[in-house]
Amino acid sequence: MQHRFGQSAFRSFALANRAAMAHGALVRGLAALACGAACLLAAPAAFASGTAQLKAFVAQVHSARGEFVQKEVKAPSKAQGGKPTVGNTSSGTFVFARPGKFIWSYEKPYEQVLQADGENLYVYDKDLNQVTVRKLGGALGASPAAILFGSNDLEKNFTLRDAGEKGGIDWLELTPKSRDTQFERVGIGFRDGGLEAMELHDVFGNVTLLTFSNIQKNPPLKADAFKFTVPKGADVING
Repeated sequence: MQHRFGQSAFRSFALANRAAMAHGALVRGLAALACGAACLLAAPAAFASGTAQLKAFVAQVHSARGEFVQKEVKAPSKAQGGKPTVGNTSSGTFVFARPGKFIWSYEKPYEQVLQADGENLYVYDKDLNQVTVRKLGGALGASPAAILFGSNDLEKNFTLRDAGEKGGIDWLELTPKSRDTQFERVGIGFRDGGLEAMELHDVFGNVTLLTFSNIQKNPPLKADAFKFTVPKGADVING
């Protein structure tokens, strides 16, 4: 879903110029998310490989909240001398509960909320005072958001491969098994058992970089924490 999750694959139904920003998770989507949000946590340091840590995270972390910073890196072009360029940077907060419930909130440079209640995905653009609604359905399946917000059947939708250590971070690479996706691969990095970052590589050569902080795993959440309330006066579009 390349909605404004910018960057994440959720964001395709927001403004076209903003949609180019994020999950691209999320879902790209996370998202993003994602998409996204932080595979957040802390597998025990006893796990040596990124793959083992991710599997432990998915099995042990049923809900989480935290903060993220997202950067877009555009693919090299001849006009730019063949060098990649850094595009938009955004930041915000997230909270999720598996499977399929999350709130991914962009706070800077503009406000936008992507929220899912397990059945529907809501994208609220504060500037436009507009809400776009669509069925969540199987959309999470092979998207980056599935890693953060989906169930624990990652190997059903992705091929996992350890990608070694770089800068003190242990990386693994997930490649979608489905061809019906905007992403070629997703990189996830752990440091000392804690989730550090994600790299979302789309089919056009662009990369969305997500870094996470202040993660809380399995926090207490209210039963209606993910219930979406349409803001007063907002236009609602069913997508």
